[in-house]
Amino acid sequence: MSPTWPAGPRRVLVVGIDGVRFDLLPSLHTPHLDAVAGAGFLAAVQVDEATPTMSGPCWATVVTGVGVAKHGVFGNHFGGNRLDVFPDFTTRLAAVHRRRTFAAGGWEPLFLARSGGPLFAAPGRLAYIAPLEDTPEAWEVCDERVTAEAEYVLGRSDDDPQASFVYLGAVDETAHFLGCGEEYRRSVETADARLGRLLAAVRGRAGYAEEEWTVIVVTDHGHLDGGGHGGRTDLERTAWIAACGPGIVPGGPVLPLHHTDVAAHVYAALEIVPDPHWTLDGRPFTPAALPVAVV
Repeated sequence: MSPTWPAGPRRVLVVGIDGVRFDLLPSLHTPHLDAVAGAGFLAAVQVDEATPTMSGPCWATVVTGVGVAKHGVFGNHFGGNRLDVFPDFTTRLAAVHRRRTFAAGGWEPLFLARSGGPLFAAPGRLAYIAPLEDTPEAWEVCDERVTAEAEYVLGRSDDDPQASFVYLGAVDETAHFLGCGEEYRRSVETADARLGRLLAAVRGRAGYAEEEWTVIVVTDHGHLDGGGHGGRTDLERTAWIAACGPGIVPGGPVLPLHHTDVAAHVYAALEIVPDPHWTLDGRPFTPAALPVAVV
C-alpha cells in the first residue's frame, strides 16, 4: 500500500454535465464555462471507436482513467464491470491516499448498487439525490438539489474534500425527451448557472486564498438533433473538456485529449504519481501539469 501524504493546498473539482453538444456551445450563454475556458482551455474530445456513445461507458472512462477494455462498462447497465480493479478517482484517493473525497448526483448506476453499479464505490462522502420521476422537469429539480448539497460540502472548511465529482443530468434528459431545441439550450444554460454556484462556493471558502484549485468540466457524449445517442455520428461522438488550474496555461498548447485524461489530470493536480500497477490509459492535459511529488 502506498504511504499517506499530507493533502497540501491542492484541490480538484470535476463537474460532469451529461450530454452537452460541443457545436452548440458558442451560441449559448455560458459565462461560467467560458470563464473556466478563458483561464485554461475548452477543447473537443472524440469518444474512441471502442466506446459506445452512452453515459455508462463514457463516465466510467472519465473517472477511472482507463478504457472500456479494462473497466468493463459497455452500456448503461454496469454488469460484468471490473471497477474493483479500476476504481474511480474518488474511491482510489480515499482508499490509497487517505484523501477526503466527495461525489454527488442523481443517476442510480453512478451512485447506487443498482443496474450493476455503483461507479463511485466508496468516496469519502457521497450524496445521491434521486429525481422523483424520469422527466426533464424532475431532473432539473434533482440537479438543483445536487447543486445545493455540493455547494454546502465544497464551501465547508471542516469537511474539505480534496477531490470532488458533481454530476448534472438534466441536459441529457431534456434532449432525450425534447430534442436539441430551445428547451435543451435553456437546460445547458441552467447547468452553467449551477456550475457558477459551485465555483462561487469554492471561492467563498475560508482558506481559499491559500489553496490551489483545479476545475475540470466535462461532458460524456453529444446528441442527434432530435435527441438520442449511442451511434457513431460526429454529433454523438464529439464530447469536450474544459479545465483551468495550476500547470494549465491560459490559451497554451494542449495535447490531443481523451476522456481517460481526466482522472490522470486529477492525480497530477494533486501531485500524485500513479502507481504503474494502475495501468492508467490517460495522461495529464498539458506537459506543464506533470506532478513533482512521488509516492
